[in-house]
Amino acid sequence: MLEKALKGGRIYGIWIAFLLVIAATGIFFYLRQLDYGLGITGMSRDVSWGLYIAQFTFLVGVAASAVMLVLPYYLHDYKAFGRMTVLGEFLAVSAVIMCILFVFVDLGQPSRVMNVLLHPTPNSILFWDMVVLSGYLLINLMIGWVVLSCTKKEIPPPAWVKPLIYLSIPWAISIHTVTAFIYAGLPGRSFWLTAIMAPRFLSSAFASGPALLILICLVLKRFGRFDAGEKAISALSKIVAYALAVSIFFVGVELFTVFYSGLPEHEAHFQYLFAGLHGHFNLVPWMWASTLLAFAALAMLIIPQIRRREEALAAACAAVFVSLWIEKGLGLVITGFIPSPLETITEYSPTGPEMAITLGVWAAGFLILTGLYRIFTGVHFERDNP
Repeated sequence: MLEKALKGGRIYGIWIAFLLVIAATGIFFYLRQLDYGLGITGMSRDVSWGLYIAQFTFLVGVAASAVMLVLPYYLHDYKAFGRMTVLGEFLAVSAVIMCILFVFVDLGQPSRVMNVLLHPTPNSILFWDMVVLSGYLLINLMIGWVVLSCTKKEIPPPAWVKPLIYLSIPWAISIHTVTAFIYAGLPGRSFWLTAIMAPRFLSSAFASGPALLILICLVLKRFGRFDAGEKAISALSKIVAYALAVSIFFVGVELFTVFYSGLPEHEAHFQYLFAGLHGHFNLVPWMWASTLLAFAALAMLIIPQIRRREEALAAACAAVFVSLWIEKGLGLVITGFIPSPLETITEYSPTGPEMAITLGVWAAGFLILTGLYRIFTGVHFERDNP
């Protein structure tokens, strides 16, 4: 089936060439970073996690969102998701690969990745994050490939796949829960020190991941000769609406708790986010853009007449994805360091090379995703048009 990824029309070729150029540019700047060090980025002693870890955190949620297709289809026999389930699993595969790449580029000495394998530390959350991410990658790759191969041969999947599918459901929850614990387990960072961190992560994941999948399905319908079905898209859009509403509620709960309690060290982070602090306003326009996009998307998604129109649905899903990328990436990660525990403010802005490397990783991930989806659509086209 791999040969199908090498075949496509003119638009497919242009898209692949574009991604290769972006990925190559990212590799070029990464080699510069490898030679010079992380000083080439906008990170500093006070802000030690930046754009790379922000992307990692966001993409773990995109990977976990595959469960929103697997659970209804396999546990509740919701047939409408039958044609989309493998799409969700392949999206999880590419998202986890991007997560691993972002951790890799965030390390000043990438050889240190081997320390996790050579010197495992079970009492470290980072060790368990590595375990659940690598395990989730293998599970989804195996399930997606085997199910697609059986679809091509028009035979039922082997019996051993079913337990693996059921295992993938709690495993999907675990990858984002463990990632949330990395943040919530740091007592010196009051912005992250909250028991609601894991639920916030999961609710935003179950909105952003399905929103991206809907956009992909709409693109495949137009250019990829694959129609996931109106019923499936409609059901998935409702999931996005509910998850987004819960995500907004959780942020509201956090805001109420922080400002009603009146603890200055907790309030300072949110003041920096939404109003600026001591003349520092870097993230204020980003966060208000995220807020407006979230509420606009929610309004569009909860009104059935708007949600059923493909153009409006695409706009709403794009707004959800961008809003949560800002809120969960830039807002959540960077603000944990500003102000510091010593009440100093060191602002962070990603540099040009840092953004080029980030885009390069995204391009590599979309190259993998494009190849997997090209194989998927090719198999389904041959099956539907014998």
